[in-house]
Amino acid sequence: MGTTSDDDERGFFPERPVQSLAKAKSVEKPHYLGHRDRLRERFAAAGSDALPDYELLELLLFRLIPRADTKPVAKALLARFGTLAEVLGAPVARLEEVSGIGPAVSLDLKIVAAAAQRAARSEIKGREVLSSWTQVLGYCRSVMAFEEREQFRILFLDKKNALIADEVQQVGTVDHTPVYPREVVKRALELSATAIILAHNHPSTPFSITLDHVQYR
Repeated sequence: MGTTSDDDERGFFPERPVQSLAKAKSVEKPHYLGHRDRLRERFAAAGSDALPDYELLELLLFRLIPRADTKPVAKALLARFGTLAEVLGAPVARLEEVSGIGPAVSLDLKIVAAAAQRAARSEIKGREVLSSWTQVLGYCRSVMAFEEREQFRILFLDKKNALIADEVQQVGTVDHTPVYPREVVKRALELSATAIILAHNHPSTPFSITLDHVQYR
């Protein structure tokens, strides 16, 4: 039985498997990439107030974890620590207990926390900090909330109650910090401070600062 030229060509050239429709299509982008774009657009258009804590944390994690869906990670962090502030202030070891958080990401979160604390201190220096106790307590929370060791902190004020300096005089264990009044007075004279605020924290208990932890002199 004779063969046609088409038959000869099929026999000469090896047959190629027919690609499935799915393989023939270009590889689709991961679903979370579109979500990232939309979240960035919302932040750019409406600012941080338009986003709940987990989405703001997602935005931060986008750059720290570039090739994964960060929504589950952000929600897991908030479920573990409660608030965005507590996530940023949590110890590295505890951050890394959360699935998806490795040493590099935990370190970057601590860098963000340090930058936020530095910004808070810079913003308040030179301003009146005693317009209300709420403002003083808020500042103390921002700089002391997540210290892992107990510390004795002093805010030195001028005659207009503006902050001259914010210094940690002593650092102790989780439940004990030595205080030396002579050193406090000496430093106040060096800075020509007319008033001081003394504050200390208790890392061994859930964080809260009240007037019992802050004293004005």
